[in-house]
Amino acid sequence: MRVRDAVEDDDDALGEFADAPAEVMRNVVHDRTVRVAETEADGETEIVGFVGFDAMPGTVRVTYLRGSPDARERLLEEPIRFARKEGMSVEVLVPEREEGTASVVEAAGFEPAGSGPRFDGGRTLKYRLDPPSR
Repeated sequence: MRVRDAVEDDDDALGEFADAPAEVMRNVVHDRTVRVAETEADGETEIVGFVGFDAMPGTVRVTYLRGSPDARERLLEEPIRFARKEGMSVEVLVPEREEGTASVVEAAGFEPAGSGPRFDGGRTLKYRLDPPSR
């Protein structure tokens, strides 16, 4: 599995994972840090997941974590690595209906931290990973 920066041309694939219009995902690529995970089979490259995150004072917030379980696990390493380097906490917003994502996040050491904002009428759960002590 290879991880790379997302580009505008990834908008259709990202839209499928996020169940959102490609135009919205194109904007996400511009507004946040977005990485995609790819695999190659039979000479064809396929996007198998993506992560979208942004930094705010003291915290890196992950707003998108979609794809196969292996892809989500690998992609979650991206914002964690950035946050550790900067001494920041990481928050992940997980739609309540995405139990598989919640499992990946919990396995990475995140702790439940209450509710997040509502999206499309659905509740999100917030998970937090504090920076390592120095």
